[in-house]
Amino acid sequence: MSKKQMGKRFLQILIVLMGISFFTFGLTYLSPGDPAEIMLSECGNLPTPELLEQTRAELGLDKPFLVQYTTWLKGVLTGDMGTSYSFKVPVVQKLSSCFWPTLKLAWMSLLIMVVISIPLGILSAVYQNQWPDYLVRAVTFLGVSVPSFWIGLILLSIFGVTLRWVSVSGGSTDMKSLILPAVTLAIAMSAKYTRQVRIAVLDELRQDYVTGARMRGAKEGTILWKHVLPNAMLPLVTLLGLSLGSLLGGTAVVEIIYNWPGMGSMAVKAISCRDYPLVQGYVLWIAILYMVINLLVDLSYNFLDPRLKEER
Repeated sequence: MSKKQMGKRFLQILIVLMGISFFTFGLTYLSPGDPAEIMLSECGNLPTPELLEQTRAELGLDKPFLVQYTTWLKGVLTGDMGTSYSFKVPVVQKLSSCFWPTLKLAWMSLLIMVVISIPLGILSAVYQNQWPDYLVRAVTFLGVSVPSFWIGLILLSIFGVTLRWVSVSGGSTDMKSLILPAVTLAIAMSAKYTRQVRIAVLDELRQDYVTGARMRGAKEGTILWKHVLPNAMLPLVTLLGLSLGSLLGGTAVVEIIYNWPGMGSMAVKAISCRDYPLVQGYVLWIAILYMVINLLVDLSYNFLDPRLKEER
């Protein structure tokens, strides 16, 4: 990617982030409920009219919308997203503390998913329309059909209630507590990615260069691992990047089931408590993560396929 393309990409990212920030702030501004009253109620204070007026003035809620947005945006640019109403800590601090458990969960889920889906997808493609292919397709169909929250409840019932290998209450971020939520997320993703790997490998196996390699006497294993698989993985990089962004955004249902202190469970509590500063910061945080991940995915294409670099 050239410097000019990088400049255009960063300009696009800036415009998108500005639009998202304005849209999010506008929705929270128009949403029902008084943030000052919610904040006082969370603190256990009686929201009298005088106290409400004073709190609104302290929070800047008595000012016009554009003034509030401009003030908030200036704070964001300096690293200040305000203070959470429900957690009573700076929004940046709360987002940072919840981000690392979610990042840990996301990487473990992706690792398990890759270990499962790539071998099964290759196996299904190599033995197309044979019993291994039918078996893999049946399993993936079942995996796509079953919701992740049901898988989480079943795993928690087996390993938490029956076998008592893990704590049902959760709340911890150690490796023992990480396995079940990561497996729950990986099962749902593996079913989808196994199909994608199968389709990508089948497309490559039908290419002319594979036929030519076979006619030259190349071994099937050499063709598969040195030629077919690297080319088949290229379209999957985008899907992996989007999945990582989705996981970093927080998988609320799974995190709530296992009481995992990540971004998803935090966002649900912030929305239920109408914690507007935290919701605004969360949405902007996720938008930035998606933009950065997509940029990294685009940059990785040059390394995965040198032909794209030559075309540019």
